[in-house]
Amino acid sequence: MTDTPLTTDQLSVTYTGDREIEAVKGVSIGFPANTLTTIIGPSGCGKSTLLKSLNRLHEIQENVTIDGDVLLSGDSVYNTDVPAPEIRKRIGYVPQTPTALPVSIYENVAYGLRIHGDYESKADLDEKVETYLRKVNLWDEVADRLDAPGAELSTGQIQRLCVARSLAVEPDVLLCDEVTSALDPVSAESVEKTLKRLKSEYTIILVTHSMAQARRLADEVVFLYLGEVIESNDVRSFFEDPQQERTKAFIGGPTPVNREDNATGPTTTPPTSAGGEGPAAGDDKQ
Repeated sequence: MTDTPLTTDQLSVTYTGDREIEAVKGVSIGFPANTLTTIIGPSGCGKSTLLKSLNRLHEIQENVTIDGDVLLSGDSVYNTDVPAPEIRKRIGYVPQTPTALPVSIYENVAYGLRIHGDYESKADLDEKVETYLRKVNLWDEVADRLDAPGAELSTGQIQRLCVARSLAVEPDVLLCDEVTSALDPVSAESVEKTLKRLKSEYTIILVTHSMAQARRLADEVVFLYLGEVIESNDVRSFFEDPQQERTKAFIGGPTPVNREDNATGPTTTPPTSAGGEGPAAGDDKQ
């Protein structure tokens, strides 16, 4: 894998329904390997639209057009010769709302492995299911009830199950769309700890409304406003020495990044309304 496996090149996303809205405008940015990058910005600024365009999830919606490109290890993810499921195998996605498939806990993790044929035997499949449940710290909680429906788990456990399901097909990149926003503080902290561990193995891109969460988790921060990248930098430079006036206004001026002080648990920063992103089915318009 390259040092920057995923990059965008003048990427624009436009909704072309009753009225044309350019939700993402000429974004060119790289996402470093083995790094957690947070995308922040006010509600409706294009965060979720940008995230979903990285692995062609926008294709499940109508009236969406793409200009520019997204490159994975130098190859266009929009190459029509490559089926979208193959792209989504390499660039996984964890949604905002924790959703278990209507099958057992075991089959939730095995689902992608079965589709792609990424196992050699039942014993190999069993081993992989256990491996990825362990990666998200869920194995000890469910090992004695793998045949139980995934939907019987708590909301926080289901979100970790979603992460395990995405990881089971061994992606290069993991996209996370406000994955703790629907969780209680204890469950959210568990998911945060999981992401912290995983970033040494994967390129993780996390959309968040919480400045405290960005300070706790991020290596890199991207600030999106009305579809444009206003500023991006490493987490300390971004929060302690912001360069753009819009950035300073959004984060409340230069603020220290103290990992220890911020490690007591997730907090929520109320979103700021800014408008500017078009409607999309199943999208939180962020």
